[in-house]
Amino acid sequence: MQENTHKPTLRLLRRGFPDRPAFGTAVSEAIMLRVAAGELAPTLRLHRPARELAFSKHDRATAGFAAAVGAARAAGFNPVIRLAGGRAALFHEGTLALAWATDAERPTAGTHERFELIATVIARALRRLGVDARVGEVPGEYCPGAWSVNARGRVKLAGIGQRLVSGGAHAGGVVVVTGSELLRSTLERVYAALEVDWDPATAASVADEVSGVDLDDAEAAIVAELGERFELVDADLDGETLALAARLETAHEAAA
Repeated sequence: MQENTHKPTLRLLRRGFPDRPAFGTAVSEAIMLRVAAGELAPTLRLHRPARELAFSKHDRATAGFAAAVGAARAAGFNPVIRLAGGRAALFHEGTLALAWATDAERPTAGTHERFELIATVIARALRRLGVDARVGEVPGEYCPGAWSVNARGRVKLAGIGQRLVSGGAHAGGVVVVTGSELLRSTLERVYAALEVDWDPATAASVADEVSGVDLDDAEAAIVAELGERFELVDADLDGETLALAARLETAHEAAA
């Protein structure tokens, strides 16, 4: 009897909004809401952001938030409010951003599986590039999480967060491909303002581990790894999603 090798379909979007980061975050939220409502099929955005500092709602509630926003802006980063929890995370032109929206009748029941899937995809993709990539938190890392992707168990290369809504979920991630010095120097100022302790030596990039790796290499590896599990279908943003994102944009602006 022949084994059924049919793979589930996953819509793949590459469109980013580097000059409008709050809107870009709102686009991911709009996709999540529409997937959860059954209006769109499961969708993954894989895009290249510009310089933005993604603060959590927890960060916004702290006494040092205004100073942290000021530190981000002084370093040339646009502050936004992220979809998922955790602490401040950084995006720049040497990073890749992932935003994965899925439907789920009982979103809480699949929380572990979603974390495991996106972390495994990222870790295996980085292994394709020669990185000793592992899943797990590095002591002292920024925006700590059990599903971070690290190298050698020593330095963090990617962070992952998750947001649940009725009928679905969003799993987001950022992979630092190049530019670890910019990451460290900026987060040192931002985390000092938030009064969050961390060890800058734990923040690194893929290129620190394997010299010469660039965004094209990392993106191709992630797509190849996704292709092992899903039937990828190139997609673009429709008018209804963009209109919803426009209505949601203000909520992601980090006004201090």
